Amino acid sequence: MSTIILLFFSALLSLLLLTSIANYTRAKRLIFLLRNASQAHDLVTRSLKLSGGTFVFKIPFTHCLITSDPQNAHHVFSKRHSDFPKGPEFKDILEALGEGIFNSDGEFGLTQRRILHSLFNSTQFERVLMTTLRRKLELGLLPVLDRAASAAAEEVIDLQDVFKRFMFDSICTTVLGFDPNYLTVDLLPDLPYAEAYDDMEEAVFYRHIMPEFWWKLQRWLRVGEERKLHEAWEKFDGFLYERVKLKRQSFNRKIEHKETEHGEFDLLTAFMRAAEDGEEEGGEIRELGKSDKLMRDTAFNLIAAGRDTVTVTLVWLLWLVASNPEVEKKILEEIKANLGGNRWRFFGVEELNKLVYLQGAVCEALRLYPPVPFEHRTAAETETLPSGHTVRKNGRVLFSIYSMGRMEEIWGGDWMVFRPERWLSPDGSKNVHIPSYKFMTFAAGPRACLGKKITFVHAKQVASAVLCNYKVEVVEGHRVSPAVSIVLFMKDGLKVRVSRRK
Repeated sequence: MSTIILLFFSALLSLLLLTSIANYTRAKRLIFLLRNASQAHDLVTRSLKLSGGTFVFKIPFTHCLITSDPQNAHHVFSKRHSDFPKGPEFKDILEALGEGIFNSDGEFGLTQRRILHSLFNSTQFERVLMTTLRRKLELGLLPVLDRAASAAAEEVIDLQDVFKRFMFDSICTTVLGFDPNYLTVDLLPDLPYAEAYDDMEEAVFYRHIMPEFWWKLQRWLRVGEERKLHEAWEKFDGFLYERVKLKRQSFNRKIEHKETEHGEFDLLTAFMRAAEDGEEEGGEIRELGKSDKLMRDTAFNLIAAGRDTVTVTLVWLLWLVASNPEVEKKILEEIKANLGGNRWRFFGVEELNKLVYLQGAVCEALRLYPPVPFEHRTAAETETLPSGHTVRKNGRVLFSIYSMGRMEEIWGGDWMVFRPERWLSPDGSKNVHIPSYKFMTFAAGPRACLGKKITFVHAKQVASAVLCNYKVEVVEGHRVSPAVSIVLFMKDGLKVRVSRRK
């Protein structure tokens, strides 16, 4: 293997040398990108501002149109969405997600969306969602914060790690009917499969910014980020397939003995039930329910969507609120005025809907720090976008959602200000609608995120519980910046001290 690697690097050096001679500017871009990967989102934003919102990015072996133009987003995601599928390259980059909803195009993707849409809007799902959320708050998150607030030395905790653990438990319970107990009062246990999931996200990010030939060669040689991805993938798959196996055994036993669920509900069982009852949908839904591989893919996609979106939203929201005392004061006043603000109280969906200022704060956090900072599509045919740029057939279009939240043309001169009021009506009584092609956090058009409502329920329930009970203060000198990942976590976590509210 050492001889192969030596030959590989010799060939690569020669290739880069030839490339540099032939196109010195592109080679410099590649080197600059590698050196500054940790600032990728801000570098793209700066370039978009200088280029009027759209530019073509070229480095050796990679050609991509990058945009933050709302009209381009409206064109690709709504008006001509069928002409811009995710494409095979997208599936290659995110191959760990398999054939789940994130990767699926066409009828199979639509079938999955129909099932999920039905499940997410069922009373069973809402009941289980709120019950799980309340139980994990009562037995996990709030006791952990209470212990930190009681510590004589004012214990420093990483709020991002706490939220990751909290949401991993919550989403595994909702999807798999299994609570890993990753967040407990007495200790924060090590779970290899949960930590492997984080390693996968970091490794996949490099597939987005590296030339395709490079990461595929690394994958073949099992070196660098690809080795890390492969090892983490194996660990997480071991966990998923074991849960799918146990869930299928339980489901088949109930079918055989004609047992009812007796109020039990989880999304994996619900998918199996939909396949069992949905003969009229055709072969795809039956295949979806009866294949362990497709059940694994479904579970992975749902866990990824549920854990990451809410964790990222909460960690940036709490940091922004802690950095803006006036916003914090208004949130607490709203909670007290509408809901009483009693310690350890939890709110139902209808009660949470009254918290319009808190909803505005959540939207601001999502605008400035979207959980998934970019979306990309592939052109089925050569096409000209509203910005005047032409995308060639099979060409990639990358939408920087992170950059869209920082554009003066969209949000005005105070785009950098954390201002929940921009999401409120003039009298402050209700939230205003901003078109999804301007606020792309949940994508837009027919393929918009199905979990938008769930994200707001989670974020408002957890944020109101935390802010009502505790004062969160960021440790002095702690540096906050986005991580290098396909999900916009904080690079060094969020180190805070918490104290009880009077």
